[in-house]
Amino acid sequence: MPAGTERLAGISALLASLLLLLLLGSCGTGGEGGGGGEEACDSPLVGSLPPPSFRSSSQLTSSHGPVFAKVNRREGAGGWSPLVSDRYQWFEVDLGRRTCITAVATQGRYGSSDWLTAYLLMFSDTGHNWRQHRQEDSFGAFPGNSNADSVVKYKLKQPVIARYLRLIPLDWNPSGRIGLRLEIYGCRYTSDVANFDGSSSLVYRRSARPSWKAMEVVSLKFKTHKNSGTLLHAEGKRDDSLTLVLEKGRLLLYHQQGVSSSSSGQLLLAVGSLLDDQHWHHVKLQRLSTHLNLTVDKNTRQVHTPAELIHWDINQLSLGAVQSHGLQKPILSNKNFHGCMENLLYNDLNLIHLAKRNNHQASVVGNVTFSCAEQVSVAVTFTHSQSFLQLPGLTSWSSGVVSMALQFRTWNKAGLLLTFNLLQKGGTVWLYLSEGRLRLQINKAGRAELELSAGWSKQDFAELHLQRGSGLNDGQWHYVELNSRHDHLSITVDTDEGATAHTSIPLLLTTDSQLFFGGCPAQEGSPQCKNPFKVFQGCMRLLTVDNQPVDLIKVQQRLLGKYSHLQIDMCGITDRCSPSRCEHGGRCTQSWSTFHCNCSNGGYRGATCHSSKYEKSCEVYKHKGNTSGYYHIDVDGSGPIKPQLIYCNMTEDVSWMVIRHNNTELTRVHSSPDRHGHLAHFDYASEEEQLAAVISQSERCEQELSYLCRKSRILNTPEGAPLAWWVGGAGPGEIQTHWGGALPGSRQCACGLQDNCLDSNHYCNCDADLEQWANDSGLLTHKGSLPVRSLVLGDIQREGSEAAYRVGPLRCHGDRNFWNAAFFDKETSYLHFPTFHGELSADIAFLFKTKSSSGVFLENLGIKDFIRIELRSASEVVFSFDVGNGPLEVRVETSVRLNDNRWHSIRAERNVKEASLRVDGFPAAVHEAPADGHTQLQLNSQLFIGGTASRQKGFLGCIRSLQLNGVTLDLEERAKVTPGVRPGCPGHCSSYGSLCQNQGRCVERVIGFSCDCDQSAYTGAFCHEEVSASFKSSTSVAYKFKESYEAKRNISTSPFSIYSDLTLRGENISLSFRTSQCPALLLYVNSFHREYLALLINKHNELELRYKLHGSRDVEVMGSGVTNLADGLLHTVTIRRLADAVTVQIDQNAKEHFSLTSDMEFNGIKSLILGRVQEFEEVDAELSSLASLGFTGCLSGVCFNSISPLKAALLHPDSPVIVSGPLVQSSCGGSSTSANPYTTETTHSLSDQPGSVDPGQPLVNSIRSDSVLVGGVIAVVTFVTVSAMAIMGRFICSRKETYRKQEVKTAAQPEDCHELPFSGRAESLGAPSENQKEYFI
Repeated sequence: MPAGTERLAGISALLASLLLLLLLGSCGTGGEGGGGGEEACDSPLVGSLPPPSFRSSSQLTSSHGPVFAKVNRREGAGGWSPLVSDRYQWFEVDLGRRTCITAVATQGRYGSSDWLTAYLLMFSDTGHNWRQHRQEDSFGAFPGNSNADSVVKYKLKQPVIARYLRLIPLDWNPSGRIGLRLEIYGCRYTSDVANFDGSSSLVYRRSARPSWKAMEVVSLKFKTHKNSGTLLHAEGKRDDSLTLVLEKGRLLLYHQQGVSSSSSGQLLLAVGSLLDDQHWHHVKLQRLSTHLNLTVDKNTRQVHTPAELIHWDINQLSLGAVQSHGLQKPILSNKNFHGCMENLLYNDLNLIHLAKRNNHQASVVGNVTFSCAEQVSVAVTFTHSQSFLQLPGLTSWSSGVVSMALQFRTWNKAGLLLTFNLLQKGGTVWLYLSEGRLRLQINKAGRAELELSAGWSKQDFAELHLQRGSGLNDGQWHYVELNSRHDHLSITVDTDEGATAHTSIPLLLTTDSQLFFGGCPAQEGSPQCKNPFKVFQGCMRLLTVDNQPVDLIKVQQRLLGKYSHLQIDMCGITDRCSPSRCEHGGRCTQSWSTFHCNCSNGGYRGATCHSSKYEKSCEVYKHKGNTSGYYHIDVDGSGPIKPQLIYCNMTEDVSWMVIRHNNTELTRVHSSPDRHGHLAHFDYASEEEQLAAVISQSERCEQELSYLCRKSRILNTPEGAPLAWWVGGAGPGEIQTHWGGALPGSRQCACGLQDNCLDSNHYCNCDADLEQWANDSGLLTHKGSLPVRSLVLGDIQREGSEAAYRVGPLRCHGDRNFWNAAFFDKETSYLHFPTFHGELSADIAFLFKTKSSSGVFLENLGIKDFIRIELRSASEVVFSFDVGNGPLEVRVETSVRLNDNRWHSIRAERNVKEASLRVDGFPAAVHEAPADGHTQLQLNSQLFIGGTASRQKGFLGCIRSLQLNGVTLDLEERAKVTPGVRPGCPGHCSSYGSLCQNQGRCVERVIGFSCDCDQSAYTGAFCHEEVSASFKSSTSVAYKFKESYEAKRNISTSPFSIYSDLTLRGENISLSFRTSQCPALLLYVNSFHREYLALLINKHNELELRYKLHGSRDVEVMGSGVTNLADGLLHTVTIRRLADAVTVQIDQNAKEHFSLTSDMEFNGIKSLILGRVQEFEEVDAELSSLASLGFTGCLSGVCFNSISPLKAALLHPDSPVIVSGPLVQSSCGGSSTSANPYTTETTHSLSDQPGSVDPGQPLVNSIRSDSVLVGGVIAVVTFVTVSAMAIMGRFICSRKETYRKQEVKTAAQPEDCHELPFSGRAESLGAPSENQKEYFI
């Protein structure tokens, strides 16, 4: 949403929350109506309580009873101590009524060594169904005491409303016992409560129609043990309605439209989980002008307000059921709310209070009572791998009738529910979950096993699969019933919508039989219980044996059965996916103890889908060695902006990001007297926030705006209203009146800025209003005005008016964030920034280079928490932090030294699941977080970069591109005003120079580097693109060396220099060829002294190298042993000569060595010829004949020392080269980067798993250039403009002269030589064209 709207919505929500805090159930208000003002809610509550208010699991003696556990009191033994000190003990306080509890204080037993060091807090309204209190980051343990006398007070971050408090000891003084004195702080709590029995409701009707309000708020608290029911139904005008329903423990908000709507409504929001736990939950529904907010407890979701509800207000509000006067179909048929509601507020009205006073606006339907009648059910939680519950058999089983039932809820797919042995070694029965499906298995030891997919076997082993009893690990309560009567056994799952299965095998049990729920005792080899399956982790309740409920309170008191690692009288299930910790749309799944994120639907990875798979710009991809192609760009990394697919055009100098829209072609507009103007809207492939981020982080952006006109004006007059304009800029954009090539706000075109318009009285050529075609085109380069969003042409109504326009793609280059760097030259220097906020998820990425072996890159401290990344040694990086669970370190040791003054990358991430550290491409180190530990990183000091607050162990060197949670810190700007730190950091070729291939030279730039391909036979961003051409027999390419000695001033000392008096003592020759011609001359170099060098394929299909380095001596022939070279495949030849030593290598074959016996100098070099030799000196007849035949095939990457004749002929027509005959630029089909525009490439893997596909891999190596897209369209109008345009059109469609009579013609489509006098700027703006080019003489 727009930032302004989001801020307004946030302010409105804050004001509503403050109002609700005043109106909700009050903690500590003085008197009815609040007339007495508020009082502090921190009064001690325990001291005045009567003795029956204190209970405990046990007591050591009567003097150690719970009644003596009052802070700073010495009665009895000075506090409470249980009979046995273990984690099954508890201490309970009944406050007499629901109370607002704000703090708890503990103290050890007076005059003893007995005190607690850690404990849990439980709260309840009924003395049953306890709920564990957790801190803000879900950590449940509270710190206790360090001695028996001091009082440790813990203030709850959020007040708790409860009547009962129970304390569970976790740890105590190891040299003493459990000992406790307790104080509870708080104040009285008042509220209005209503109870709904499933057939009742409360209806509020507005008697008058007040003025419309921009915000409406409905809030309430509810508790229920039913997982479905209608909570509220709000109707407004035109019978549009909002319905809030509880379905499977979640709150769903629906919108229904129309009085006769028969649909079940549109689901707007779904929030919460496990809301049928019979605990109070707070709900708030806000209708703002643009958004609907639904809050359940602390989880808020937001959705855009449907158009029908923007000016909608509530006329009638039904609670507990749908009481509608319309004909809308109910969302939940016959499912009303069954439970309690509290403090039901509509704006500032307390509806329950109105109903209690029989207000005419609030009416009650059915049996609504104003107190909460709660159903008490005791649950038991199986929390551990050793949890089990053992119950004894019944005397009634001797009759052969057995009945057992229970309810369970779990997240685990597998676990044992129940097991018992049959009479007289008759086998074992297991009732268990497997893959979320309920299964029953009877096994008789020692006999063959038989497994059936359904039904029962009459063998000694049988297994029953309930085909419909699946998906039972959804966290909902499920009912299971097992009945055995004589020869009939049945099992039922969820009676109302489940499945039942039957078999004829009876279950024979006796009084001695034992039932085991959830698992087996830890003793190995127990004959009574064996569990071949996983233990059950989850909750059970309503256990019945022979239709008699099991008293779990007696079990807790050790009066019935046995148990281990159970939490009795509570269901401790937690939904770890609500709210979901999976970011960026990751799908959350969970088990009992943890959750998992499926990140496959987006471009993110990691334990919580926090980190982006993709780079932030084309610049970054280029510096990983990638070439032009489509790439996913994630401009803010782990931030909220989604990745986008962008074409990256990697040139030798810059990396262009090309963002296209729906119409980049030249569009012609004809005159039409019936319409007022022409409007063109441009929809971009990227979303709004993506566009804004790309423009913001780029050094330069530009967009072509071309306008061709005939009697179609733009501005008409400089001062008057424009006749044509365009809209550009962020968001919806603003009207712009400057045109391509002009400055923003100038109301000019490019010709006006250059003072060369057709009519000097106007600032645009089109404003001359001529009958002939005129052109106002150019580049828009002001980033604040980009991108172009729409175009309006107003002067097209007149007869004869005509126009054509083209808006090119948005093109940006230069990543300001990627090169943002600072150099730290003192160990005591540092940069400081505001506190880093990465409470639940934090990722830090940067590059560094240094000569030092240690130093701190980054540090941020809190009161106890901290985060730090440092170079511990020359080959070790350490990521350390503390979120309250104690300091942790994640280390990566590298096999290379990191203080080599080259760039190295570091990426550290910490979330609620794990912490990880990656250095360069080395394996990442990962440290898992504890399942129930502290999760929030709480920092409060400044963030230090390059040093620490203590000014010790500072970093010496460069830090670059520092990003925290996707946001790049501006190191350079801060370094400008910080002593000991300099902005920027030169010296990139030491790290990136290896990207320059094929003898390309790395050139340092102010930011980054480039590859100089002048001395290479290749071209492209990394000198990686082959320069190749197809030859016919008549084709000749002759490179003429300088005959004079003008270059002596630049003579190189290298033996390979071609300018050493035009005399060579050695050559470096390389080329690739593909031909079927045999024999064939590949390369010929001659001199002014009748000396020459020839490379050819002889008549035996072998490579042959001929040297004649003395005019009066015979030619020396060196033949390779590699044969069959004229096979139509690509072959590469490399020749090295130094003095008399010659080395030849063909493809990957072994090098062949030769020696010259004649002269070692090649004197007076004249020319190098590829293909047919036009002028041939007197040489042997065989070579002369071969030279006249020419070469038919493909040559590529031809390099003679530092000369690349083929590259000069094709790409540099001003070089000393003569081309004769047809020369077609094409691909020989075998270089490292094919010229095929649809060749895919692979890049270095960035994935977590080795061997996986790199998410940064380009999808397509190239795309059609803009010139191809518009090439046929830009030629639409007759050639009628000025002579300069005529010359340009003729230049495109006819032959052209080159250096020394060179004539090169580009093969073009006939329609490209047509009408409009418009030079296609697209050739320089779009992706590079990959069309073949053919040259003729």
